[in-house]
Amino acid sequence: MDTLKTESVTLDDFEAVLRLRIAAMRESLVKLGRFDPRRARMRLADRFEPEHSAWLCDGEVAVGFWMVTESDGHIILDHLYIHPRFQGRGYGSAAMALLLERADREGKEVRLTALKKSRSNDFYQRHGFVIYDEEVYDNHYSRSARWISGGISGGLGGGGGNNCS
Repeated sequence: MDTLKTESVTLDDFEAVLRLRIAAMRESLVKLGRFDPRRARMRLADRFEPEHSAWLCDGEVAVGFWMVTESDGHIILDHLYIHPRFQGRGYGSAAMALLLERADREGKEVRLTALKKSRSNDFYQRHGFVIYDEEVYDNHYSRSARWISGGISGGLGGGGGNNCS
């Protein structure tokens, strides 16, 4: 893996992001008996914000996508999808490292939601997240900022387009 970088997402990327979302979440949603491509489209369309989104790229290959927002002084990881053919190769951890470096540098808590019965729950717990609330289908996680000394390079910026150029 080259260094993971982020590239800007536009409204024109919606269908590509939707295909990635469905591919990445299909297994977990099937386990819960909740897989429905129409619902996946509606849920993404309701919250799709390209200005807060980025392709996660290894060189010129888009391996995943995320959407990161802020609310009430918290960083919110609204979406993190790694395409199934790239899962297990460290891309999710590399993306999480970028996000957590930012959170620690800014002294902000990170919050996210994961489907119950999803392998992502173990992933988030390995990265220091703890459950602070549960619903029928979801676990809500948080991770407090860690104190750091000195500056950390990196961040969430992006370039142009989903071709990861």
